Amino acid sequence: MADRDWKNQTAVTEFIFLGFGDLPDLKILLFLMFLVIYIATVTGNMLITALVVTDQHLHTPMYFFLGNLSCLETCYTSTILPRMLASLLTGDRTISFSGCITQLYFFCALVATECCLLAAMSYDRYLAICKPLHYSTIMNTRFCLQLAAGSGLNGCLATAIFVLFMSHLIFCGPNEIDHFYCDLIPLIKLSCSDTHLIILLDFVLACVFTLPPFLLTLTSYVCILTTILRIPSTTGRQKAFSTCSSHLIVVTIYYGTLMIVYMLPKRDTLNILKKVLSLCYTVLTPLVNPLIYSLRNRDVKEALSKAVSKYVAFTKTSRESKII
Repeated sequence: MADRDWKNQTAVTEFIFLGFGDLPDLKILLFLMFLVIYIATVTGNMLITALVVTDQHLHTPMYFFLGNLSCLETCYTSTILPRMLASLLTGDRTISFSGCITQLYFFCALVATECCLLAAMSYDRYLAICKPLHYSTIMNTRFCLQLAAGSGLNGCLATAIFVLFMSHLIFCGPNEIDHFYCDLIPLIKLSCSDTHLIILLDFVLACVFTLPPFLLTLTSYVCILTTILRIPSTTGRQKAFSTCSSHLIVVTIYYGTLMIVYMLPKRDTLNILKKVLSLCYTVLTPLVNPLIYSLRNRDVKEALSKAVSKYVAFTKTSRESKII
């Protein structure tokens, strides 16, 4: 009897996304909207990555981290939006158990990596503004690579351990995930297993990968603002603040929405609000990053202008050679 019950509990092999509900009249509109967002996000972030790699003037620690962040954002949004677009286009909102666990792994790993990377970027800005004489010595190429690699490695390894525990949970139904992707809490709610250990592990890892990076970022910007206010000239203050304002905007949007979603009370009445806020850090943040960093950054705009000029000159030369 016990064996038969266990087999019945493992019968769930796929899940169904409830998303934002059944909205047949808005499916095409939502599909087109998210498709445009996805194309713009990938194009913008890959363009910044390409500029950082190809332009010699952008081979500095600040732009090295920016290139890593843009590449990360491309992967980050690609774990969510393609599956959402497929669901809107075909109406098929199911996902296999292995597919859900895979999406959960990449999503959590990239979230943890981004938290660490944003902290590394804030530390870079702290050294540049508060310790300018020691900046080039401390923030050398080797240290930058260690920070970037460490962010990714820590995020991937910690998430691998967590997802390994998740994969051993038993799901016996219902199989409807009240979200538009395989988020952790809605998935845990569906499990028939004892989830106390996995919830505790989730809490510990969440604290490790959000609180220290957030506190480091907050401390860095307190020191940065204090240093900026001590600069006597208005021009000097504006120049110093412009080097970190873009990063501060991104950090505020990312951490603000992320913390609100996971700190809101776990009530069914707040599920729609949580889903809308989740769109901010899964869809909005990857989209606005290239816009913020390109529109507010003179070096990026100059690099983009030079790249466009080279492309136009190359196209013109190619056409002339074909005519000859």
